[in-house]
Amino acid sequence: MKKILIANRGEIALRVMRSAKKMGIQTVAVYSEADRNAPHVRFADEAVLLGPAPSNQSYLKGDKIIEIAKKLNVDGIHPGYGFLSENASFAQAVTDAGLTFIGPTPHAIDVMGSKLAAKETVKAYNIPMVPGVDHSISDVDEAKAIAQTVGYPILIKASAGGGGKGMRVVENEAELAEQMTRAISEATSAFGDGSVFIEKYVTEPRHIEIQVLADAHGNVVYLFERECSVQRRHQKVVEEAPSAVLTPEIRKAMGEAAVNVARSCQYLGAGTVEFLVDAGLNFYFLEMNTRLQVEHPVTEYITGLDLVEQQIRIARGEKLSFTQEDLSIHGHAIELRVCAEDPLNNFLPSVGTLHRYRRPVGEHIRVDDGIEEGLEVPIYYDPLLAKLVVWGINRDAAIQRMLEAIALYQIEGVATTLPFGRFVCQHEAFTSGKFDTGFVKNHYSSEGIMAQQKTEAEVAAKLALELLYQHKRQLAVPDPGGVEWYTKR
Repeated sequence: MKKILIANRGEIALRVMRSAKKMGIQTVAVYSEADRNAPHVRFADEAVLLGPAPSNQSYLKGDKIIEIAKKLNVDGIHPGYGFLSENASFAQAVTDAGLTFIGPTPHAIDVMGSKLAAKETVKAYNIPMVPGVDHSISDVDEAKAIAQTVGYPILIKASAGGGGKGMRVVENEAELAEQMTRAISEATSAFGDGSVFIEKYVTEPRHIEIQVLADAHGNVVYLFERECSVQRRHQKVVEEAPSAVLTPEIRKAMGEAAVNVARSCQYLGAGTVEFLVDAGLNFYFLEMNTRLQVEHPVTEYITGLDLVEQQIRIARGEKLSFTQEDLSIHGHAIELRVCAEDPLNNFLPSVGTLHRYRRPVGEHIRVDDGIEEGLEVPIYYDPLLAKLVVWGINRDAAIQRMLEAIALYQIEGVATTLPFGRFVCQHEAFTSGKFDTGFVKNHYSSEGIMAQQKTEAEVAAKLALELLYQHKRQLAVPDPGGVEWYTKR
């Protein structure tokens, strides 16, 4: 594999290119008109325009991407995440064109792309499941009967897709019909598939996922867990590895379950098996993401492995160069998704020009981004600007380093989730490890961030006044009344 095309944009396109270049592999970027001046376009060895800014006219044009790859004698296509990364038809078309798809097989993508099909596939491996049904439901009376069996609250979920779309929590029977209609409508709109099913709603759940790697020679390993419970609108914002609550025994059991999920669909490459974990540390299979995850850097930090490199090696037909016994956890890593969203205004998207952009620099601070000062943040794509990732010898050290990195990060021109990240890392629920997916609902408010910012400003002002007072004393300036006098002035 001498040349690969990255069918994506932004930070993940750059991330893949860096690993490829490290391996001596040439890279091809594709881009939309909105990304003409983006860093990933300049970083690649070759770059080709796909089309206008909207993704359905550019990054989702699978046939055109394959045509470009063949014209430039590309050996493989890496889809990144989002866009075409979990599109089984695209993976099949890449293979049919005589190219290597750097990801799982179309079969695995297809099976795990449906939550119902995934449940059916893993049944034979005795994977723990949330109580509920494993078939599509459209009849309200049937839904009522199921809800009475599993007990309220229940969760209505879309079979296809993710990101919280087509998902509704129902507290009682009076809400059921309306919420079911909304879930079906949203699922149809988002995924073209209105299939929904019902599960028991796990109260105080934690969202914990297991990273797996599988080669073409029957070897499958798990690379431990990532805690992803700090979410807004069912989408992750802060992730860490390892989890603060798992015991070695539960970690091993979850890892082995994840390996079996991968084996159930003859998985190939890097994938993530997601679980819900309740207050009693019982875990239940949710789904499998058949791609690289946004939060993969925290796993790289604690294992020392380059997951993109592993994806490429597996796609080339190589065996994994390590076994499960060779893997261990080193330290603690935390990632903050730096999104162009306003945490003071219900996380609404923010667009504009980056008038100032300065990355934090320091030991064990990593920034994966695809932006630079002066660029326009487009409205057409996911609001993720960058991933701020830190490592520490333990969890406390990692939290402190994250706070330091946030303080050093300078972004002006758009609102970002940096203040939210600071709020999380300073909140007792997070620092104690006693939190779940309800963190935002239970603890977060825009007033809390503003109060935090006011307190920090007051502390900074008092420190400046103290330094001024000490400086005047050193200069033998007459003291009219101590530091209190200067504060009043």
